[in-house]
Amino acid sequence: MRVVNRSLRWEIEDQMKLHGYNINQLAELSGINPGNLSMALNGISRSMTINQLDALGNVFGKVPGWLYELYTEECISEERLSRPRLVPYLVRCAEVGRNDCIDAVVSKILDNPKNVKVIFAAAEKLFHKGKQKESERFYELVMENVKDSFSEMLAMSHYRLFTVTQGTDAEKNWKAVIRFDPFRNRLPEGFRLDALFQLARVCFSLKKWIEVEEYAGELVELSTVLCGDEEVAPKRHSVYYYGMGLLYKGLVLEMQGFYEQSKKYVHSYANLEWFEPLDESGQKEVEQFKIWGKANLYTLEVLSGNEGIIHEYADYLASLNRLNDIVAGLIAIITSANTYGFNVDHILARFSGSIERFDIFNSNLILSDRHLQYRYQKAIYEFRHGRIQEGLDETLRSLSLANDMKRYEDGFQCVSLFETYRERASAQQLKTYRSVVGVREEV
Repeated sequence: MRVVNRSLRWEIEDQMKLHGYNINQLAELSGINPGNLSMALNGISRSMTINQLDALGNVFGKVPGWLYELYTEECISEERLSRPRLVPYLVRCAEVGRNDCIDAVVSKILDNPKNVKVIFAAAEKLFHKGKQKESERFYELVMENVKDSFSEMLAMSHYRLFTVTQGTDAEKNWKAVIRFDPFRNRLPEGFRLDALFQLARVCFSLKKWIEVEEYAGELVELSTVLCGDEEVAPKRHSVYYYGMGLLYKGLVLEMQGFYEQSKKYVHSYANLEWFEPLDESGQKEVEQFKIWGKANLYTLEVLSGNEGIIHEYADYLASLNRLNDIVAGLIAIITSANTYGFNVDHILARFSGSIERFDIFNSNLILSDRHLQYRYQKAIYEFRHGRIQEGLDETLRSLSLANDMKRYEDGFQCVSLFETYRERASAQQLKTYRSVVGVREEV
């Protein structure tokens, strides 16, 4: 017969006496079957679940995590470990912040290497519940304790940790790429597609063009191999990953100024109707690539110096009415204006309402990068049109964004730009500049 942790039972019985509840009353209030509750409290054939303990704590007015430190023995005994009890317990400990209980469990179970599967199961539960931040610690534990470098569980932990730790900090993002890269080809095939896409995406934001080209090439190849394979279930249709591989290849060429070569890739991903098999979700992806393709052909024309197409491009951006597309388009327009001497004040005025909303990008990897690019190009544009104070303000905004994102190369460019016009800066602009670059005020 199963012997329940007496301390846990005594604590619950004390609360029952304090509140004047009998078994049937407590069962009704907690929603627990009276027979199950009686057996759990008396240790007859049934242990208490963590959900039942939470329900009892709620009845007694206790904070989440009540008696968790006593619940460990419901999951672990000298004879065995109860995975059905332990995994939900670890998940709840993470959710309510009972890290002390997690520490106690980890120290008890990881002497046996097989028990790392329990840690991984808890991490996956948290991840799929949207508790990515809480899952990080468990994935780290798996990575520390799995010794087989070809373990699928180890590769999945690296993949999950890579996805949940992505942010706008360039240093952390690059370290995450370096850490995950060796494991990308050890993932199950369905996850490899998304992993390659995420790697290309992060490296693009970091301007690591060689790496973007490599991951994009692998993405095109693998998505071609896996298309139609019913045993593989990637997050999105294979045509999405195929198209994104081509898109990133085109973007790498665009960023290096090879506009005509880039157009070849744009035409390719804008015409993916041939890709098979295409179900309803695949058709939607194909239509989205047509939209991106049209927008990016406009971009390449503008960057090549075609001033005559700018109004048509602006109309297209307005028709899309998506902030992401608008900021990307305005970067192209204002960059071209700086290169070829266009005046685009009317375009900027037209999208002034959207420009005011660019600050919402500060927590998104790609969009925050675009916000920084826009502010820097806008500063140059203002200077070239003799609006020095406006140019200095935009430079300070871009410098602040670069610092927040730890984009040091971009930050150096902003500093250089500010110093060029420093003598024209107001007292307030100089004060802001010193604050952003970390120079102490003179006493």
